[in-house]
This record gives sequence, C-alpha cells and structure tokens, in this order.
Amino acid sequence: MDLLEEYRRATVVFESGDPLGAARLLEPIVEAEPHNTAVRQLLARAYFNSAQLAGAETQLRALIERDPSDHYAHHVLGRTLERAGRFREALPHLRLAAAMKRHDDYEEALRRVEAWVGKNGGRAGPGAE
Repeated sequence: MDLLEEYRRATVVFESGDPLGAARLLEPIVEAEPHNTAVRQLLARAYFNSAQLAGAETQLRALIERDPSDHYAHHVLGRTLERAGRFREALPHLRLAAAMKRHDDYEEALRRVEAWVGKNGGRAGPGAE
C-alpha cells in the first residue's frame, strides 16, 4: 500500500464531505505510521465530523501527548469534549488553545463553554453523548 497516495485519497474523501469514508482510509495509515501527526490529525477531524467522539478524543490525546504545545489539538479536543457534554473537561484545553494562539474560533468556543459552566456548573447539556 502506498501510504502517501492513500493519505491523499483520504484527504479528497474528507474534503468531499465523507468523514466516515476518510476515517476508514486513514485508520490503517495511522496504524502503519503512528507518529505521523498530519495523518492522525486528519483522522481525529474525520472522527469528530462523523460524531465518533471517543475516536476523536483518543487521536487528539495522542497528538497532545506527543506535542503538548499543539494548540489546534487542544482546541479540537476541547470541542470534542464540549460536544460530548463534558464541559468541565473541555475548559482547560480550550483555555490552553486560546492562550497559545489568538483565533476567533478558539475564543468563541472558550466563551461558549465558560458560559455553560457558569450557568450550569458543568453538567451535561442537550446533545450530550
């Protein structure tokens, strides 16, 4: 299997709006190349976009373990935890991402989760899985 060609194919599939198809293509690549950050990040995004939140969390935690300064991985992990209704767990990751890099999406997610925690004490909310 040509891993680079499979990665390119998975990228096209992901960008065409098929995160499940992309994840199926990316899983064996991550298995073969576990330290490849770009592949693992795309797999995490594919899992997130297809609501496979446990898979996204696993991939993002692996990215952060390898590089704790990866602001994007912290942001997406925070968003994943938010989407799962785990607001208190999401906050540290969203705060780190916003502190490491000024980005409107990072700041918006942080404000949203801080507001939820402030109003609800971090309890799971609508759509929590």
